[in-house]
Amino acid sequence: MTHGMYHYLNKAWKKPDIKLLRERMIDWRRGNAVVRVEKPLRLDKARALGYKAKPGIVVVRVKLMRGGRTRPRPNAGRRTKRMTSKKVLKMNYQEVAEQRAAAAYVNMEVLNSYWIGQDGIYYFYEVILVDPSHPQIRNDPQLSWILNNRGRAFRGKTSAGRKARGIRFKGHRRVIKVR
Repeated sequence: MTHGMYHYLNKAWKKPDIKLLRERMIDWRRGNAVVRVEKPLRLDKARALGYKAKPGIVVVRVKLMRGGRTRPRPNAGRRTKRMTSKKVLKMNYQEVAEQRAAAAYVNMEVLNSYWIGQDGIYYFYEVILVDPSHPQIRNDPQLSWILNNRGRAFRGKTSAGRKARGIRFKGHRRVIKVR
């Protein structure tokens, strides 16, 4: 049976070329935290999540520091019971990356995102952004729904946000029985 190009792209990302990815990540580390890219690195994943090569759609690479998601322990000024450090973020790294991309590009709306790499210091994600005011997006029946969904990343409406909230799949919702 013959397979299409996207099948082989997906298969290649199952075992990526470590040397090439490492060289890319060295360049990414030197760059800014949110960088607009010309084309998506994982075309198969981007297309599956709604990317189209048309005006009004932008792909952004986001760099996130790994670790450091707990509040630092205060030095003084609290009683012993309040001196503990608790976990603050209940979001996954991907959701944080989407929020940072949405904050950097205020006129755009987050469509989706996906993982592209990680090293000892950083996680790297690509975030697909859509310009709701662009005429080609307004006329596209597959993307025009985003006009009425402002602030998706901040309200936990993206796929990563829904996963963090525990409502990504219908069959995995927690059911509370009322007696």
